[in-house]
Amino acid sequence: MLNPANPSDFLRLAKTAIPIMAVLTALLFAVGLYLSFFVAPPDYQQGQSVRIMYLHVPAAWLAMFIYTVMTGAAFGTLVFRHPMADAAQKAAAPLGAGFTFVCLVTGSLWGKPMWGTWWVWDARLTSVLVLFLIYLGLVAIWQVIEDPGKAARIAAVFTLVGAINIPIIHFSVVWWNTLHQPASVFRLGGPTIAPTMLWPLLVMAVAFTLLFGVLHLMGIRNEVLRRRLRRLSMLAASAGEAPLQDGILEPAQ
Repeated sequence: MLNPANPSDFLRLAKTAIPIMAVLTALLFAVGLYLSFFVAPPDYQQGQSVRIMYLHVPAAWLAMFIYTVMTGAAFGTLVFRHPMADAAQKAAAPLGAGFTFVCLVTGSLWGKPMWGTWWVWDARLTSVLVLFLIYLGLVAIWQVIEDPGKAARIAAVFTLVGAINIPIIHFSVVWWNTLHQPASVFRLGGPTIAPTMLWPLLVMAVAFTLLFGVLHLMGIRNEVLRRRLRRLSMLAASAGEAPLQDGILEPAQ
């Protein structure tokens, strides 16, 4: 039985899972985009501009979900010192930044016709912008600190501190008087959105989540291979051999 926490087993699992998940992602995106742009009706107040919701809302969900995944991985790094937790942290950070960027851009495109402005400094928008900056900070930590173990520990502490922003984002529309609308899908009493709009939105949310799953597995796989190459290069250097060239050890001249 394969153990995903074992790097060798993870590579074998990823080799099988990535193509299957990629196909499912493509199919779900095809179905979701068709439902969102050709089947779902326009909103009675917002008209056709409501279709931005089918990109904006899943991206917003992913922005918070990915940070939650990273928080769990950071806990694994600090408590269990597991290298796969380090790799999961590092691979997720740029993906979280990307989905948060999509959330911010589509939110501005949606806000202009609805609110008459591209941006307002209300609680929800500002806290999401803070999340984007946190993601960029984590990406920078991984890029500038050469020692992977040291970078993982610093990034894990930074991630856990930044996790306080996730409930702030989620409850910002409840705690403060904000221009942003309150939750309309995951709320006590059930969704307030019409089923003809809800189902396309849920299909797109699953497609976005699968896309993250595929990209995350690919990122972790690349990080595992990168660390193996780094370790082999260090062993080669200590043995007096030239650094690896295209994965081949060459004797030092």
